[in-house]
Amino acid sequence: MFWTAAPLLVFICLLVFTGTTYGHEHGPGVVRVVEGNDAILPCSLSTKEDIVQKLFDWKKDGQKEVFLYDAGSHYNNGRPGQDEQFKGRVSHFQEQLKYGNASIIIRDTKIEDRGNYTCAFPRLKPEEKIFNIELIVGAAPRPHLKILNASEDGVVLQCEVLRASPKPKVEWQSSDGSILPAEEPHVSERGGRYDVTLRTTVTKTTTNRFRCVATQENIGHVTDDDIYVPFSESTCGDSAHNWIPGILVGLIIGVVLTLGVEGLHLVLCGVPKFITRYIKKGAGPQMNGSYNRHSVTLNEC
Repeated sequence: MFWTAAPLLVFICLLVFTGTTYGHEHGPGVVRVVEGNDAILPCSLSTKEDIVQKLFDWKKDGQKEVFLYDAGSHYNNGRPGQDEQFKGRVSHFQEQLKYGNASIIIRDTKIEDRGNYTCAFPRLKPEEKIFNIELIVGAAPRPHLKILNASEDGVVLQCEVLRASPKPKVEWQSSDGSILPAEEPHVSERGGRYDVTLRTTVTKTTTNRFRCVATQENIGHVTDDDIYVPFSESTCGDSAHNWIPGILVGLIIGVVLTLGVEGLHLVLCGVPKFITRYIKKGAGPQMNGSYNRHSVTLNEC
């Protein structure tokens, strides 16, 4: 009993993992998967009759040979004819054949794998049966976030979602999930893949965390990333950094011009040492009961 139930349990788990629906003879069933994951294309006879000695043939878009099984002979044990796109990537469920299950699994799916598949039983009596499956493969890269610049209006954040398929909806959100106002997204497309760039300007919050969310409804996929913005007083504008050095230089020049050599000594050696040297009795020659200014050199510091 264990050896009979185990393969069935594995198969059911794989169906749940890939979000698969069963194929239909008339309208197509739909399988959605993210690129790089495995996809199960379901095909089962309602009669559950043993098909170990039967023939079934999987094709893509009516022409590409995906997988053919004929009474034990198939593409994975030496049978020729499989399309190059699927070589080494497609297999069936051998233990499930006795239950009428002709499903296959495509490993490491690629965008090029999306399309319409058929599972045909051409020799089945009393008539041929054909099942139709639509495979939707999406590329769902994680958003890339960065801080562009800071101004008096706030901090500009950029979110990039590259080579996504299908086209994602990109949004900036606050830490509580509220949608933030943003610029119009910049979108470019090449070979069915989309690059989306979205910018927003944010100001200080209780958490200073912001999230970019990319949603692809066609494949039922959502991916996101968040960023922490270290706000500080300088974040509100860089202008202070521009004029403070100028003020300091001006002060230094003013002191030197006003006090002469002693002013330069004050700047370079520090206020306490200069004042002590200046007022200390006997520090220099006296004239009419007052202290006279005297020259100093840098090595006196």
